[in-house]
Amino acid sequence: MRRHYIPAEFKITTWDLLQPYFDDLLAFPVDTSDAYNDFLLRVSELESMVSEDLAWRYIKMTCDTTNPELEASYIDFVNNIQPHIAPYEDKINQKINDSVFKGELERDKAYFIYFRAIKNSIELFREENIPLQAELQTLSQKYGTISGAMSVEIEGETLTLQQASNKLKEVERERRQNAYEIINTRRLASKKELDELFDQLIRLRHKVALNCGFDNFRDYMHRSLGRFDYSIQDCFDFHEAIEKVVVPLNRHLEEHRKKTLAYDVLRPYDLAVDPHNRQPLKPFRDGAELLEKTIKCFDVVEPQFAKNLKIMADKGFLDLDSRIGKAPGGYNYPLAESGIPFIFMNAAGSLRDLETMVHEGGHAMHSFLSEHLRLNAFKNAPMEVAEVASMSMELISMEGWHVFFDNEEELKRAKIEQLEGVIATLPWIATIDAFQHWLYTHPEHTLEERTAEWVKITSRFDSGVTDISGYEHYLANSWQKQLHLYEVPFYYIEYGFAQLGAIAIWRNVLRDKKSGLEGYKNMLQLGYTRTIPELYEAGNVKFDFSTAYVSELFDFVWTELQKLKS
Repeated sequence: MRRHYIPAEFKITTWDLLQPYFDDLLAFPVDTSDAYNDFLLRVSELESMVSEDLAWRYIKMTCDTTNPELEASYIDFVNNIQPHIAPYEDKINQKINDSVFKGELERDKAYFIYFRAIKNSIELFREENIPLQAELQTLSQKYGTISGAMSVEIEGETLTLQQASNKLKEVERERRQNAYEIINTRRLASKKELDELFDQLIRLRHKVALNCGFDNFRDYMHRSLGRFDYSIQDCFDFHEAIEKVVVPLNRHLEEHRKKTLAYDVLRPYDLAVDPHNRQPLKPFRDGAELLEKTIKCFDVVEPQFAKNLKIMADKGFLDLDSRIGKAPGGYNYPLAESGIPFIFMNAAGSLRDLETMVHEGGHAMHSFLSEHLRLNAFKNAPMEVAEVASMSMELISMEGWHVFFDNEEELKRAKIEQLEGVIATLPWIATIDAFQHWLYTHPEHTLEERTAEWVKITSRFDSGVTDISGYEHYLANSWQKQLHLYEVPFYYIEYGFAQLGAIAIWRNVLRDKKSGLEGYKNMLQLGYTRTIPELYEAGNVKFDFSTAYVSELFDFVWTELQKLKS
Protein backbone atom coordinates (compact mmCIF):
# COMPACT_ATOMS: atom_id res chain seq x y z
CA MET A 1 0.00 0.00 0.00
CA ARG A 2 1.48 3.32 -1.09
CA ARG A 3 1.54 6.08 1.53
CA HIS A 4 -0.32 9.29 0.78
CA TYR A 5 0.00 11.30 3.99
CA ILE A 6 3.15 10.01 5.71
CA PRO A 7 6.55 10.32 3.98
CA ALA A 8 7.52 7.03 2.33
CA GLU A 9 10.97 7.15 3.90
CA PHE A 10 9.69 7.61 7.50
CA LYS A 11 10.58 4.78 9.89
CA ILE A 12 9.52 4.40 13.50
CA THR A 13 12.51 4.65 15.79
CA THR A 14 11.25 6.67 18.77
CA TRP A 15 7.95 7.93 20.10
CA ASP A 16 9.15 11.54 19.78
CA LEU A 17 9.43 11.14 16.01
CA LEU A 18 6.10 9.31 15.70
CA GLN A 19 4.03 11.57 17.97
CA PRO A 20 3.60 14.46 15.48
CA TYR A 21 1.59 12.23 13.15
CA PHE A 22 -0.88 11.50 15.95
CA ASP A 23 -1.01 15.19 16.88
CA ASP A 24 -1.77 16.02 13.25
CA LEU A 25 -4.72 13.62 13.28
CA LEU A 26 -6.17 15.18 16.42
CA ALA A 27 -5.81 18.64 14.91
CA PHE A 28 -7.14 17.67 11.48
CA PRO A 29 -10.43 19.53 10.78
CA VAL A 30 -13.44 17.33 10.00
CA ASP A 31 -15.94 20.05 9.23
CA THR A 32 -17.25 18.49 6.02
CA SER A 33 -18.23 15.02 4.92
CA ASP A 34 -15.25 14.85 2.53
CA ALA A 35 -12.89 15.93 5.29
CA TYR A 36 -14.28 13.22 7.58
CA ASN A 37 -13.67 10.59 4.87
CA ASP A 38 -10.16 11.92 4.35
CA PHE A 39 -9.57 11.77 8.11
CA LEU A 40 -10.56 8.10 8.22
CA LEU A 41 -8.10 7.33 5.41
CA ARG A 42 -5.33 9.14 7.30
CA VAL A 43 -6.13 7.16 10.46
CA SER A 44 -6.02 3.94 8.43
CA GLU A 45 -2.64 4.82 6.91
CA LEU A 46 -1.09 5.58 10.29
CA GLU A 47 -2.56 2.37 11.74
CA SER A 48 -1.09 0.40 8.85
CA MET A 49 2.36 1.87 9.29
CA VAL A 50 2.40 1.26 13.04
CA SER A 51 1.02 -2.28 12.79
CA GLU A 52 3.57 -3.30 10.14
CA ASP A 53 6.45 -1.91 12.19
CA LEU A 54 5.35 -3.95 15.19
CA ALA A 55 4.78 -6.98 12.94
CA TRP A 56 8.36 -6.98 11.69
CA ARG A 57 9.75 -6.61 15.19
CA TYR A 58 7.68 -9.62 16.30
CA ILE A 59 8.54 -11.70 13.22
CA LYS A 60 12.27 -11.11 13.56
CA MET A 61 12.20 -11.88 17.29
CA THR A 62 10.32 -15.17 16.85
CA CYS A 63 12.62 -16.23 14.01
CA ASP A 64 15.59 -15.93 16.38
CA THR A 65 14.78 -15.89 20.09
CA THR A 66 18.50 -16.10 20.90
CA ASN A 67 19.22 -12.61 19.55
CA PRO A 68 18.90 -10.08 22.40
CA GLU A 69 18.82 -7.13 19.99
CA LEU A 70 15.71 -8.45 18.23
CA GLU A 71 14.00 -9.06 21.55
CA ALA A 72 15.02 -5.60 22.75
CA SER A 73 13.57 -4.01 19.60
CA TYR A 74 10.20 -5.67 20.19
CA ILE A 75 10.17 -4.83 23.90
CA ASP A 76 11.16 -1.23 23.12
CA PHE A 77 8.03 -0.87 20.99
CA VAL A 78 5.84 -2.50 23.63
CA ASN A 79 7.22 -0.46 26.52
CA ASN A 80 8.26 2.85 24.98
CA ILE A 81 6.02 3.40 21.96
CA GLN A 82 2.75 1.49 22.33
CA PRO A 83 1.84 2.94 25.76
CA HIS A 84 2.03 6.45 24.24
CA ILE A 85 -0.13 5.40 21.29
CA ALA A 86 -2.99 4.03 23.41
CA PRO A 87 -4.36 7.37 24.77
CA TYR A 88 -4.06 8.93 21.31
CA GLU A 89 -6.01 6.04 19.81
CA ASP A 90 -8.75 6.63 22.36
CA LYS A 91 -8.94 10.35 21.48
CA ILE A 92 -8.97 9.53 17.76
CA ASN A 93 -11.71 6.94 18.34
CA GLN A 94 -13.77 9.56 20.16
CA LYS A 95 -13.25 12.00 17.31
CA ILE A 96 -14.47 9.36 14.85
CA ASN A 97 -17.43 8.40 17.05
CA ASP A 98 -18.56 11.94 17.85
CA SER A 99 -18.59 13.29 14.30
CA VAL A 100 -21.92 14.45 12.89
CA PHE A 101 -20.87 12.90 9.57
CA LYS A 102 -20.64 9.38 10.99
CA GLY A 103 -24.35 8.73 10.35
CA GLU A 104 -23.95 9.20 6.60
CA LEU A 105 -21.42 6.36 6.43
CA GLU A 106 -23.08 4.15 9.03
CA ARG A 107 -25.77 3.16 6.54
CA ASP A 108 -23.02 1.20 4.76
CA LYS A 109 -22.69 -2.17 6.56
CA ALA A 110 -18.88 -2.02 6.38
CA TYR A 111 -18.83 1.24 8.29
CA PHE A 112 -21.48 0.03 10.73
CA ILE A 113 -19.12 -2.84 11.68
CA TYR A 114 -16.19 -0.42 11.91
CA PHE A 115 -18.01 2.12 14.07
CA ARG A 116 -19.34 -0.64 16.31
CA ALA A 117 -15.75 -1.71 17.03
CA ILE A 118 -14.70 1.91 17.64
CA LYS A 119 -17.51 2.38 20.17
CA ASN A 120 -16.52 -0.86 21.89
CA SER A 121 -12.89 0.29 22.16
CA ILE A 122 -13.95 3.60 23.69
CA GLU A 123 -16.09 1.84 26.30
CA LEU A 124 -13.21 -0.49 27.24
CA PHE A 125 -10.41 2.07 27.33
CA ARG A 126 -8.89 2.78 30.74
CA GLU A 127 -5.77 4.87 31.22
CA GLU A 128 -4.67 2.68 34.13
CA ASN A 129 -4.62 -0.39 31.87
CA ILE A 130 -1.97 1.03 29.53
CA PRO A 131 1.05 0.00 31.64
CA LEU A 132 -0.65 -3.31 32.48
CA GLN A 133 -1.13 -4.12 28.79
CA ALA A 134 2.51 -3.29 28.11
CA GLU A 135 3.61 -5.54 30.93
CA LEU A 136 1.35 -8.33 29.66
CA GLN A 137 2.82 -8.13 26.18
CA THR A 138 6.35 -8.23 27.54
CA LEU A 139 5.55 -11.20 29.77
CA SER A 140 3.65 -13.22 27.18
CA GLN A 141 6.54 -13.13 24.71
CA LYS A 142 8.69 -14.88 27.33
CA TYR A 143 6.74 -18.05 26.54
CA GLY A 144 8.29 -18.13 23.08
CA THR A 145 11.76 -17.59 24.51
CA ILE A 146 11.36 -20.40 27.05
CA SER A 147 9.83 -22.80 24.52
CA GLY A 148 12.25 -21.87 21.76
CA ALA A 149 15.14 -22.90 23.99
CA MET A 150 13.71 -26.39 24.49
CA SER A 151 15.67 -29.15 22.77
CA VAL A 152 16.28 -32.83 23.46
CA GLU A 153 18.82 -35.47 22.57
CA ILE A 154 17.42 -38.67 21.12
CA GLU A 155 19.68 -41.45 19.90
CA GLY A 156 22.64 -39.09 19.76
CA GLU A 157 20.82 -36.37 17.82
CA THR A 158 19.96 -32.91 19.18
CA LEU A 159 16.43 -31.97 18.13
CA THR A 160 13.85 -29.26 18.67
CA LEU A 161 10.63 -30.56 20.22
CA GLN A 162 8.95 -30.21 16.82
CA GLN A 163 11.61 -32.39 15.23
CA ALA A 164 11.51 -34.84 18.13
CA SER A 165 7.75 -35.27 17.78
CA ASN A 166 8.39 -37.09 14.49
CA LYS A 167 9.88 -39.90 16.57
CA LEU A 168 6.36 -40.59 17.89
CA LYS A 169 5.54 -41.95 14.43
CA GLU A 170 8.33 -44.56 14.52
CA VAL A 171 7.26 -48.16 13.94
CA GLU A 172 9.29 -49.55 16.88
CA ARG A 173 7.19 -49.07 20.00
CA GLU A 174 10.15 -48.81 22.38
CA ARG A 175 11.63 -45.96 20.36
CA ARG A 176 8.30 -44.13 20.47
CA GLN A 177 8.04 -44.61 24.21
CA ASN A 178 11.59 -43.35 24.67
CA ALA A 179 10.90 -40.25 22.58
CA TYR A 180 7.60 -39.58 24.38
CA GLU A 181 9.28 -39.73 27.80
CA ILE A 182 12.23 -37.58 26.75
CA ILE A 183 10.00 -34.89 25.21
CA ASN A 184 7.68 -34.70 28.21
CA THR A 185 10.52 -34.82 30.72
CA ARG A 186 12.02 -31.82 28.93
CA ARG A 187 8.71 -29.98 29.16
CA LEU A 188 8.55 -30.74 32.89
CA ALA A 189 12.00 -29.20 33.32
CA SER A 190 10.46 -25.81 32.50
CA LYS A 191 7.23 -26.43 34.41
CA LYS A 192 8.06 -24.22 37.40
CA GLU A 193 9.19 -21.33 35.22
CA LEU A 194 6.07 -21.56 33.04
CA ASP A 195 3.77 -21.90 36.07
CA GLU A 196 5.22 -18.76 37.60
CA LEU A 197 4.89 -16.91 34.29
CA PHE A 198 1.26 -17.98 33.98
CA ASP A 199 0.48 -16.90 37.54
CA GLN A 200 1.74 -13.42 36.67
CA LEU A 201 -0.38 -13.33 33.51
CA ILE A 202 -3.51 -14.43 35.37
CA ARG A 203 -3.02 -11.76 38.03
CA LEU A 204 -2.46 -8.93 35.56
CA ARG A 205 -5.29 -9.97 33.26
CA HIS A 206 -7.72 -10.07 36.16
CA LYS A 207 -6.64 -6.58 37.17
CA VAL A 208 -7.27 -5.30 33.62
CA ALA A 209 -10.79 -6.73 33.76
CA LEU A 210 -11.56 -5.20 37.16
CA ASN A 211 -10.34 -1.81 35.96
CA CYS A 212 -12.93 -2.00 33.17
CA GLY A 213 -15.74 -2.87 35.56
CA PHE A 214 -15.98 -6.58 34.76
CA ASP A 215 -16.20 -9.33 37.34
CA ASN A 216 -13.54 -11.38 35.58
CA PHE A 217 -11.21 -11.51 32.60
CA ARG A 218 -13.43 -14.02 30.77
CA ASP A 219 -16.31 -11.53 30.56
CA TYR A 220 -13.93 -8.72 29.67
CA MET A 221 -12.37 -10.71 26.81
CA HIS A 222 -15.75 -11.65 25.39
CA ARG A 223 -16.36 -7.93 24.92
CA SER A 224 -12.78 -7.07 24.00
CA LEU A 225 -12.72 -9.67 21.23
CA GLY A 226 -15.90 -8.20 19.80
CA ARG A 227 -17.99 -11.33 20.17
CA PHE A 228 -21.21 -9.56 19.24
CA ASP A 229 -22.73 -12.49 17.37
CA TYR A 230 -22.68 -15.19 20.06
CA SER A 231 -22.77 -15.48 23.84
CA ILE A 232 -20.70 -17.13 26.55
CA GLN A 233 -23.51 -19.66 26.93
CA ASP A 234 -23.14 -20.51 23.24
CA CYS A 235 -19.55 -21.59 24.00
CA PHE A 236 -20.80 -23.93 26.71
CA ASP A 237 -23.46 -25.31 24.37
CA PHE A 238 -20.78 -25.96 21.76
CA HIS A 239 -18.69 -27.82 24.33
CA GLU A 240 -21.70 -30.02 24.99
CA ALA A 241 -22.27 -30.64 21.27
CA ILE A 242 -18.65 -31.74 20.90
CA GLU A 243 -18.98 -34.01 23.92
CA LYS A 244 -22.12 -35.64 22.52
CA VAL A 245 -21.17 -35.91 18.84
CA VAL A 246 -17.40 -35.80 18.34
CA VAL A 247 -16.00 -37.50 21.44
CA PRO A 248 -17.78 -40.81 20.59
CA LEU A 249 -16.31 -40.68 17.07
CA ASN A 250 -12.85 -40.14 18.52
CA ARG A 251 -13.44 -43.03 20.90
CA HIS A 252 -14.32 -45.24 17.96
CA LEU A 253 -11.12 -44.21 16.14
CA GLU A 254 -8.93 -45.02 19.14
CA GLU A 255 -10.65 -48.36 19.71
CA HIS A 256 -10.07 -49.21 16.07
CA ARG A 257 -6.42 -48.11 16.37
CA LYS A 258 -5.89 -50.37 19.38
CA LYS A 259 -7.48 -53.30 17.56
CA THR A 260 -5.51 -52.72 14.35
CA LEU A 261 -2.22 -52.44 16.25
CA ALA A 262 -3.20 -55.64 18.12
CA TYR A 263 -2.35 -54.07 21.48
CA ASP A 264 -4.00 -55.04 24.73
CA VAL A 265 -3.49 -51.47 25.91
CA LEU A 266 -3.23 -48.26 23.88
CA ARG A 267 -0.64 -45.88 25.30
CA PRO A 268 -0.14 -42.14 24.64
CA TYR A 269 2.92 -42.85 22.48
CA ASP A 270 0.75 -45.05 20.21
CA LEU A 271 -1.49 -42.26 18.92
CA ALA A 272 0.69 -40.90 16.12
CA VAL A 273 2.12 -44.08 14.62
CA ASP A 274 0.52 -45.56 11.52
CA PRO A 275 -1.90 -48.25 12.83
CA HIS A 276 -0.66 -50.68 10.16
CA ASN A 277 2.94 -50.12 11.30
CA ARG A 278 4.01 -48.45 8.07
CA GLN A 279 6.87 -45.98 8.14
CA PRO A 280 5.85 -42.34 8.73
CA LEU A 281 4.78 -40.31 5.73
CA LYS A 282 7.45 -37.86 4.61
CA PRO A 283 5.79 -35.44 2.21
CA PHE A 284 8.90 -33.22 1.89
CA ARG A 285 12.51 -32.99 3.01
CA ASP A 286 12.93 -29.35 4.02
CA GLY A 287 11.29 -25.95 3.90
CA ALA A 288 12.39 -25.28 0.32
CA GLU A 289 10.74 -28.44 -0.96
CA LEU A 290 7.66 -27.81 1.18
CA LEU A 291 7.25 -24.39 -0.43
CA GLU A 292 7.83 -25.69 -3.95
CA LYS A 293 5.28 -28.48 -3.56
CA THR A 294 2.71 -26.25 -1.84
CA ILE A 295 2.83 -23.85 -4.79
CA LYS A 296 2.11 -26.79 -7.12
CA CYS A 297 -0.65 -28.01 -4.81
CA PHE A 298 -2.32 -24.60 -4.72
CA ASP A 299 -2.10 -24.39 -8.50
CA VAL A 300 -4.31 -27.49 -8.68
CA VAL A 301 -6.88 -25.92 -6.37
CA GLU A 302 -6.86 -22.36 -7.73
CA PRO A 303 -4.00 -20.95 -9.88
CA GLN A 304 -4.28 -17.51 -8.26
CA PHE A 305 -3.49 -19.05 -4.88
CA ALA A 306 -0.24 -20.42 -6.30
CA LYS A 307 0.66 -17.02 -7.79
CA ASN A 308 0.11 -15.38 -4.41
CA LEU A 309 2.41 -17.88 -2.70
CA LYS A 310 5.07 -17.22 -5.36
CA ILE A 311 4.85 -13.51 -4.58
CA MET A 312 5.55 -14.27 -0.92
CA ALA A 313 8.45 -16.53 -1.89
CA ASP A 314 9.97 -13.88 -4.16
CA LYS A 315 9.77 -11.36 -1.31
CA GLY A 316 11.29 -13.81 1.18
CA PHE A 317 8.17 -13.55 3.34
CA LEU A 318 8.42 -17.09 4.72
CA ASP A 319 10.48 -18.83 7.42
CA LEU A 320 9.52 -22.48 7.38
CA ASP A 321 12.22 -24.77 8.85
CA SER A 322 12.40 -25.77 12.52
CA ARG A 323 15.63 -24.93 14.32
CA ILE A 324 16.88 -24.45 17.86
CA GLY A 325 16.35 -20.89 19.07
CA LYS A 326 13.28 -20.35 16.93
CA ALA A 327 9.95 -19.72 18.69
CA PRO A 328 7.46 -22.61 18.59
CA GLY A 329 4.28 -22.81 16.54
CA GLY A 330 3.25 -21.29 13.27
CA TYR A 331 1.44 -18.15 12.14
CA ASN A 332 0.54 -15.99 9.17
CA TYR A 333 1.15 -12.32 9.92
CA PRO A 334 -0.65 -9.83 7.65
CA LEU A 335 1.53 -6.86 6.74
CA ALA A 336 -0.74 -3.86 6.32
CA GLU A 337 1.58 -1.67 4.27
CA SER A 338 3.31 -4.35 2.20
CA GLY A 339 -0.04 -5.94 1.37
CA ILE A 340 1.72 -9.30 1.50
CA PRO A 341 1.62 -11.56 4.59
CA PHE A 342 4.48 -13.47 6.25
CA ILE A 343 4.30 -17.20 7.05
CA PHE A 344 6.27 -18.53 10.03
CA MET A 345 6.35 -22.21 11.03
CA ASN A 346 8.56 -25.03 12.30
CA ALA A 347 8.66 -27.63 9.52
CA ALA A 348 10.40 -30.91 10.28
CA GLY A 349 9.26 -33.05 7.35
CA SER A 350 6.01 -34.45 8.73
CA LEU A 351 2.46 -34.61 7.45
CA ARG A 352 1.49 -32.30 10.31
CA ASP A 353 3.87 -29.73 8.84
CA LEU A 354 2.14 -30.01 5.48
CA GLU A 355 -1.16 -29.36 7.24
CA THR A 356 0.34 -26.33 8.99
CA MET A 357 1.68 -24.96 5.72
CA VAL A 358 -1.64 -25.13 3.89
CA HIS A 359 -3.40 -23.82 7.03
CA GLU A 360 -1.19 -20.73 7.15
CA GLY A 361 -1.43 -20.55 3.37
CA GLY A 362 -5.20 -20.22 3.77
CA HIS A 363 -4.67 -17.27 6.08
CA ALA A 364 -2.31 -15.79 3.49
CA MET A 365 -4.91 -16.09 0.75
CA HIS A 366 -7.34 -14.26 3.04
CA SER A 367 -4.86 -11.39 3.28
CA PHE A 368 -4.53 -11.22 -0.51
CA LEU A 369 -8.27 -11.45 -1.14
CA SER A 370 -9.14 -8.65 1.29
CA GLU A 371 -6.26 -6.35 0.32
CA HIS A 372 -8.53 -4.22 -1.92
CA LEU A 373 -10.67 -2.99 0.99
CA ARG A 374 -10.61 0.75 1.65
CA LEU A 375 -9.67 0.92 5.34
CA ASN A 376 -7.17 -1.20 7.22
CA ALA A 377 -9.88 -2.00 9.79
CA PHE A 378 -12.05 -3.50 7.04
CA LYS A 379 -9.35 -6.15 6.41
CA ASN A 380 -9.15 -7.38 10.01
CA ALA A 381 -11.66 -10.23 9.87
CA PRO A 382 -12.75 -11.76 13.19
CA MET A 383 -11.01 -15.00 14.07
CA GLU A 384 -14.24 -16.97 13.67
CA VAL A 385 -13.93 -16.12 9.96
CA ALA A 386 -10.14 -15.93 9.62
CA GLU A 387 -9.83 -19.52 10.81
CA VAL A 388 -12.37 -20.65 8.21
CA ALA A 389 -9.91 -19.37 5.60
CA SER A 390 -7.13 -21.55 7.00
CA MET A 391 -9.04 -24.65 8.07
CA SER A 392 -10.96 -24.79 4.79
CA MET A 393 -7.64 -24.77 2.94
CA GLU A 394 -6.50 -27.82 4.91
CA LEU A 395 -9.45 -29.70 3.42
CA ILE A 396 -9.85 -28.26 -0.07
CA SER A 397 -6.09 -28.45 -0.71
CA MET A 398 -6.30 -32.25 -0.43
CA GLU A 399 -7.25 -32.15 -4.12
CA GLY A 400 -3.60 -31.28 -4.83
CA TRP A 401 -1.86 -33.42 -2.22
CA HIS A 402 -0.76 -35.90 -4.87
CA VAL A 403 2.23 -33.59 -5.52
CA PHE A 404 3.54 -34.57 -2.07
CA PHE A 405 3.14 -38.34 -2.40
CA ASP A 406 4.54 -40.83 -4.88
CA ASN A 407 1.71 -43.32 -4.82
CA GLU A 408 -2.02 -43.58 -4.29
CA GLU A 409 -1.68 -45.55 -1.06
CA GLU A 410 0.39 -42.83 0.62
CA LEU A 411 -2.03 -40.17 -0.62
CA LYS A 412 -4.94 -42.07 0.84
CA ARG A 413 -3.09 -42.47 4.15
CA ALA A 414 -2.46 -38.73 4.29
CA LYS A 415 -6.11 -37.88 3.70
CA ILE A 416 -7.23 -40.40 6.32
CA GLU A 417 -4.85 -38.86 8.86
CA GLN A 418 -6.16 -35.40 8.00
CA LEU A 419 -9.81 -36.34 8.53
CA GLU A 420 -9.06 -38.29 11.69
CA GLY A 421 -7.21 -35.18 12.88
CA VAL A 422 -10.34 -33.08 12.27
CA ILE A 423 -12.23 -35.44 14.58
CA ALA A 424 -9.49 -35.49 17.23
CA THR A 425 -9.02 -31.71 17.22
CA LEU A 426 -12.52 -30.67 18.30
CA PRO A 427 -12.33 -32.30 21.76
CA TRP A 428 -8.98 -30.60 22.36
CA ILE A 429 -10.44 -27.23 21.35
CA ALA A 430 -13.31 -27.73 23.78
CA THR A 431 -10.83 -28.75 26.49
CA ILE A 432 -8.70 -25.62 26.09
CA ASP A 433 -11.71 -23.30 25.92
CA ALA A 434 -13.45 -24.85 28.93
CA PHE A 435 -10.17 -24.61 30.86
CA GLN A 436 -9.89 -20.90 30.08
CA HIS A 437 -13.44 -20.25 31.27
CA TRP A 438 -12.54 -21.86 34.60
CA LEU A 439 -9.13 -20.17 34.92
CA TYR A 440 -10.42 -16.64 34.66
CA THR A 441 -13.61 -17.08 36.65
CA HIS A 442 -11.44 -18.49 39.46
CA PRO A 443 -8.53 -16.00 39.37
CA GLU A 444 -7.42 -16.75 42.93
CA HIS A 445 -6.94 -20.47 42.27
CA THR A 446 -3.89 -22.32 43.53
CA LEU A 447 -1.53 -24.36 41.39
CA GLU A 448 -3.01 -27.55 42.85
CA GLU A 449 -6.56 -26.43 42.01
CA ARG A 450 -5.50 -25.51 38.49
CA THR A 451 -3.96 -28.92 37.93
CA ALA A 452 -7.00 -30.71 39.34
CA GLU A 453 -9.38 -28.75 37.13
CA TRP A 454 -7.26 -29.41 34.04
CA VAL A 455 -7.31 -33.15 34.73
CA LYS A 456 -11.08 -33.01 35.31
CA ILE A 457 -11.76 -31.17 32.05
CA THR A 458 -9.47 -33.40 29.99
CA SER A 459 -11.28 -36.46 31.30
CA ARG A 460 -14.60 -34.96 30.15
CA PHE A 461 -13.45 -34.74 26.52
CA ASP A 462 -11.10 -37.72 26.54
CA SER A 463 -11.94 -40.89 24.60
CA GLY A 464 -11.30 -43.04 27.68
CA VAL A 465 -9.41 -45.55 25.51
CA THR A 466 -5.78 -44.49 25.94
CA ASP A 467 -4.14 -45.69 29.15
CA ILE A 468 -1.93 -43.00 30.74
CA SER A 469 -0.89 -45.07 33.77
CA GLY A 470 2.50 -43.87 34.97
CA TYR A 471 2.23 -40.72 32.90
CA GLU A 472 -0.33 -38.83 34.95
CA HIS A 473 2.27 -36.15 35.74
CA TYR A 474 2.69 -35.52 32.01
CA LEU A 475 -1.07 -35.14 31.52
CA ALA A 476 -1.30 -32.75 34.47
CA ASN A 477 1.23 -30.49 32.76
CA SER A 478 0.06 -30.89 29.15
CA TRP A 479 -1.80 -27.57 29.01
CA GLN A 480 1.53 -25.74 29.04
CA LYS A 481 2.25 -26.77 25.46
CA GLN A 482 -0.68 -24.65 24.21
CA LEU A 483 0.84 -21.33 23.16
CA HIS A 484 -2.53 -19.56 23.03
CA LEU A 485 -3.00 -19.79 26.80
CA TYR A 486 0.08 -17.64 27.31
CA GLU A 487 0.13 -15.34 24.31
CA VAL A 488 -3.45 -14.87 23.09
CA PRO A 489 -5.93 -15.71 25.86
CA PHE A 490 -9.41 -16.86 24.80
CA TYR A 491 -8.35 -17.12 21.17
CA TYR A 492 -9.17 -20.81 20.69
CA ILE A 493 -12.89 -21.52 20.52
CA GLU A 494 -12.76 -19.78 17.13
CA TYR A 495 -10.95 -22.84 15.75
CA GLY A 496 -13.96 -24.93 16.71
CA PHE A 497 -16.55 -22.69 15.10
CA ALA A 498 -14.31 -22.33 12.06
CA GLN A 499 -13.86 -26.10 11.76
CA LEU A 500 -17.60 -26.38 11.18
CA GLY A 501 -17.41 -23.63 8.56
CA ALA A 502 -14.44 -25.35 6.92
CA ILE A 503 -16.21 -28.71 6.71
CA ALA A 504 -19.22 -27.01 5.12
CA ILE A 505 -17.00 -25.15 2.61
CA TRP A 506 -15.24 -28.41 1.71
CA ARG A 507 -18.58 -30.16 1.27
CA ASN A 508 -19.64 -27.38 -1.12
CA VAL A 509 -16.39 -27.71 -3.10
CA LEU A 510 -16.80 -31.48 -3.42
CA ARG A 511 -20.34 -31.02 -4.67
CA ASP A 512 -19.42 -28.27 -7.18
CA LYS A 513 -15.83 -27.04 -7.20
CA LYS A 514 -16.49 -23.81 -9.10
CA SER A 515 -19.37 -22.56 -6.94
CA GLY A 516 -17.78 -23.91 -3.75
CA LEU A 517 -14.54 -22.01 -4.33
CA GLU A 518 -16.52 -18.95 -5.37
CA GLY A 519 -18.30 -19.01 -2.01
CA TYR A 520 -14.99 -19.43 -0.18
CA LYS A 521 -13.45 -16.45 -1.98
CA ASN A 522 -16.60 -14.34 -1.59
CA MET A 523 -16.45 -14.85 2.15
CA LEU A 524 -12.77 -13.91 2.43
CA GLN A 525 -12.76 -10.88 0.18
CA LEU A 526 -15.32 -9.20 2.44
CA GLY A 527 -12.78 -8.96 5.28
CA TYR A 528 -14.75 -7.60 8.25
CA THR A 529 -17.37 -5.59 6.42
CA ARG A 530 -20.28 -7.80 7.49
CA THR A 531 -21.37 -9.54 10.68
CA ILE A 532 -20.03 -13.05 11.27
CA PRO A 533 -23.31 -14.79 10.28
CA GLU A 534 -23.43 -12.65 7.12
CA LEU A 535 -19.84 -13.53 6.23
CA TYR A 536 -20.63 -17.23 6.61
CA GLU A 537 -23.73 -16.73 4.48
CA ALA A 538 -21.54 -15.13 1.78
CA GLY A 539 -19.60 -18.40 1.76
CA ASN A 540 -22.85 -20.38 1.38
CA VAL A 541 -22.44 -21.95 4.83
CA LYS A 542 -24.15 -21.48 8.20
CA PHE A 543 -22.81 -19.94 11.41
CA ASP A 544 -24.42 -22.63 13.52
CA PHE A 545 -22.93 -24.72 16.31
CA SER A 546 -26.01 -26.57 17.51
CA THR A 547 -25.77 -30.26 18.29
CA ALA A 548 -27.91 -31.02 15.23
CA TYR A 549 -25.61 -29.10 12.87
CA VAL A 550 -22.44 -30.52 14.42
CA SER A 551 -23.93 -33.98 13.96
CA GLU A 552 -24.83 -33.26 10.31
CA LEU A 553 -21.33 -32.08 9.43
CA PHE A 554 -19.51 -34.85 11.26
CA ASP A 555 -21.74 -37.47 9.67
CA PHE A 556 -20.42 -36.09 6.39
CA VAL A 557 -16.78 -36.21 7.57
CA TRP A 558 -17.30 -39.79 8.82
CA THR A 559 -18.78 -40.83 5.47
CA GLU A 560 -15.82 -39.35 3.56
CA LEU A 561 -13.41 -41.05 5.96
CA GLN A 562 -15.05 -44.45 5.40
CA LYS A 563 -14.82 -43.96 1.62
CA LEU A 564 -11.06 -43.54 1.95
CA LYS A 565 -10.77 -46.61 4.16
CA SER A 566 -12.86 -48.87 1.94
